[in-house]
Amino acid sequence: MEIKDVKRLARFDPEKMVKIPVFDSTHMLYDLYALLPGQSQKVHAHPGSDKVYFVLEGEVVVRIGEEEALLAPGMATLARAGEAHGVQNVSASPALLLVVMAPRP
Repeated sequence: MEIKDVKRLARFDPEKMVKIPVFDSTHMLYDLYALLPGQSQKVHAHPGSDKVYFVLEGEVVVRIGEEEALLAPGMATLARAGEAHGVQNVSASPALLLVVMAPRP
């Protein structure tokens, strides 16, 4: 059995968003994203994979397709396969997100 203390894995880089692998299997990716204020993940798409963003700490703006929404702790959103998506920390506090992508690209 694999058990991880997700918040203890968190690390921040003043230069860019940090993507931290939590679990990695042949079927999915399960990552922790750590964003300092002002940091972002550029908008991109995965043709054959869905992605879920779940906010643990902080507030972020998530863009999926042409829509944007502010997500707070406990909120999640889904970017379906092929939809352009990205995330940005527009708050004054660090943000942590759990991100699941399946199937693995």
